[in-house]
Amino acid sequence: MRKYELMTIYPVADDKFKAGSDAVRAVLSEFGATIEKEEPFGDRDLTHEVKKQKRGRFLLFTISANPAKLGDIDRQFKLNDDLLRFLFVKLDERKVS
Repeated sequence: MRKYELMTIYPVADDKFKAGSDAVRAVLSEFGATIEKEEPFGDRDLTHEVKKQKRGRFLLFTISANPAKLGDIDRQFKLNDDLLRFLFVKLDERKVS
């Protein structure tokens, strides 16, 4: 298991944000990833329009996941209409406490 940061962006509407973030949590648990921390970053303007949205609600996850499962998680995230964008970043193990 490796540690990753997962930045996710959802539509600003509360119902779409809740549906999208719940779906992300479900996919992560389905593939054996554990969520260590969630940190909301609030609503922000997007630099360019994404799926006809000009603003997005950002949520940062710190997770532990099997690197072999990231491709499967990625494919499931792409099917989620309530998730505008996402990015996995591998954390440097020497700096992770």
